[in-house]
Amino acid sequence: MTSLRVRSKTVLFTILIPGTVAVAVPQLLARWRPHPRLPVDSYAANAVGTLSIALGALLYAHTAERFGVEGDGTPSPTDEPGALVTTGAYSYTRNPMYVSVVLVVLGQALRRRSVSVLWWAVGCWLGFHNRVIRYEEPHLAEKHGDAYERYRERVPRWLPTGRSRRER
Repeated sequence: MTSLRVRSKTVLFTILIPGTVAVAVPQLLARWRPHPRLPVDSYAANAVGTLSIALGALLYAHTAERFGVEGDGTPSPTDEPGALVTTGAYSYTRNPMYVSVVLVVLGQALRRRSVSVLWWAVGCWLGFHNRVIRYEEPHLAEKHGDAYERYRERVPRWLPTGRSRRER
């Protein structure tokens, strides 16, 4: 069971950081730079965009919950889980929280048919990729040692593949 402290800190972090990156900035970009628009059908873009936002939001909620339940931590780098989180979505990809944020941004790009928001999604992914490679992976390897190395060998960095599986 996740403590009230962990849940409260998770909600606050989510509003401040992913909320800004995945919601506020795309809305501002879409208003500031409404053109050019993505050349996609508005009905299809709305449907796929809404699905992407919903999947991203659910995935984020799931990963934040895993951090609290499995590691007694939050998504904030200043209050990370003490234990290596490897269950749920983390058994299929090592970075589902970043994937969830990009899904929300992509969904907004589609719903608003915004080229600017699409470029923001690309920039977010590149920034996340850089952070994972330069900071998170070395940090987790140092903190969790062989357990992280086994996890890294078993689970892909970004998207689930045939080799993604739960440790038995």
